[in-house]
Amino acid sequence: MSETVVSKDFIREIINEDINTGKFDGRVMTRFPPEPNGFLHLGHAKSICLNFGVAEEYHGLYNLRFDDTNPVKEDDEFVEGIKRDIQWLGFDWGDRLYFASDYFDQLYEFALQLIRKEKAYVDSLNQEEMRAYRGTPHEPGRNSPHRLRSIEENLDLFKQMQAGEFPDGAHVLRAKIDMAHPNLTMRDPVLYRIRHADHHRTGDRWCVYPMYDFTHCISDSIEGVTHSLCTWEFENNRPLYDWILDELDIYHPQQIEFAPLNLAYTVLSKRLYRPLIEQGILSGWDDPRMPTFAGLRRRGYTPEAIRAFCGRIGVAKKHNLIDIALLEFTIREDLNKRAPRVMGVLDPLKVVITNYSVDKMEKMEAVNNPEDESQGKRGVPFTREIYIERNDFMEDPPRKFFRLAPGREVRLRYGYYITCTDVIKNDQGRVVELRCTYDPESHGGSTPDGRKVRGTIHWVSAAHALDAEVRLYDRLFNDPEPDTSEDTMLENLLNPHSLQILTGCKLEPGLVDAEPGHIFQFERLGYFCVDTVDSKPGAPIFNRTITLRDTWAKKQKK
Repeated sequence: MSETVVSKDFIREIINEDINTGKFDGRVMTRFPPEPNGFLHLGHAKSICLNFGVAEEYHGLYNLRFDDTNPVKEDDEFVEGIKRDIQWLGFDWGDRLYFASDYFDQLYEFALQLIRKEKAYVDSLNQEEMRAYRGTPHEPGRNSPHRLRSIEENLDLFKQMQAGEFPDGAHVLRAKIDMAHPNLTMRDPVLYRIRHADHHRTGDRWCVYPMYDFTHCISDSIEGVTHSLCTWEFENNRPLYDWILDELDIYHPQQIEFAPLNLAYTVLSKRLYRPLIEQGILSGWDDPRMPTFAGLRRRGYTPEAIRAFCGRIGVAKKHNLIDIALLEFTIREDLNKRAPRVMGVLDPLKVVITNYSVDKMEKMEAVNNPEDESQGKRGVPFTREIYIERNDFMEDPPRKFFRLAPGREVRLRYGYYITCTDVIKNDQGRVVELRCTYDPESHGGSTPDGRKVRGTIHWVSAAHALDAEVRLYDRLFNDPEPDTSEDTMLENLLNPHSLQILTGCKLEPGLVDAEPGHIFQFERLGYFCVDTVDSKPGAPIFNRTITLRDTWAKKQKK
């Protein structure tokens, strides 16, 4: 993609060397292999941008492959959702769409091949027994008593497993490697297990299903992948990747590991979010506080910004914590260029301009986006009664408060200078209304006498304002590394201000027809997106995408 920032990293150095030496005949082919058991999240964006981006950069090919080997957790809904998310991010796999289930027959035959070579056997230990036999990182494991079964017995048992003659868990097929291997992954890992469950593509045809480690490397081989790029938690699995391909004597891609995205104040584990959804703390997988693509999209994050962010963070070999402020900066940078400006008042305070005619209405000319003249201008109605932000007024202001106060003059954005003359309070002493006068000669931000004011505030006409609900979203967690915290209950690490729902907000009338998904900058407040789930025709709900400034940096300095 043109927006992707190309950086020199160790993966590209490896690929460059492979091309120079003629490895893989100078080809570059990558793949993105999600399991269709949930929704993609921000962590996947890094892998997608890397795998697809590298292939495009080297004029190679990339595949989208679903590693669908666990029928219990996988579903067509997730397949379609993942495809939709990848396309939204800006990548197109064309006709190169594959499923591991496409290769079930080949995988089964490869398993039989390993049995015939005495490199695999059927084991009848249960999970607890297998765990006991496995040993520890400091102690070798023990051979299963079933490890010496004959080739014929193993073939017969494995075929019976596939025929459905045994219940789940009765047997597994294991590789025969070395129970004393220093890498626990190589201690006779499981290759196949029994699963009596309908598969989303193959139905009930299969009663045995291959494990990821067995499936992944062979699928890469079948498809002709050159560089199998995966996150570093698979580093210990690389010897098994190589062992399987070498024992089968088939085409051998190169697995390369990189550091996964580790983003501060964020958890990228579906397992950890599920309880928060079940408890109603989050509304679902598309909650705008979620790092899922669905949540990010609903909140107003753009694919261009996400791709730019992935380009900025680059590719590292080992763990590194990325400051979420970099993501937020990238979002602001992108939205500043594309989001039209509007005025909205979230905490309204009525202002009556006493010397402005009751029946008069003017259209103030407002710029839609100073960063993009092609977006043009719009007319904003101005009347005697307007709303301003409550925090733009102080009855007894400090010295550096340059907004509205008794006897003080400010400029209304695109409007006139006004001066506060009276403060109206209710019985509880709360300010409920301001009385002001305006200077009719101050339109445009200047006056015949040349006086200047230091404060400019936004406003909305009371007679024309759209009443709207606005949802202020913020970081979900207070802890910068919530998944490594000593407190294992994520509920205890939540930011209590991650969602504030405001009603009775006053917005420009033109926003009544704002379409779901459209993003705006509310001047002086932040970027907001029309909610795609709860908005209704004529009643849009706005989600805050991000503030205009990094408010968290200020909090941390206090």
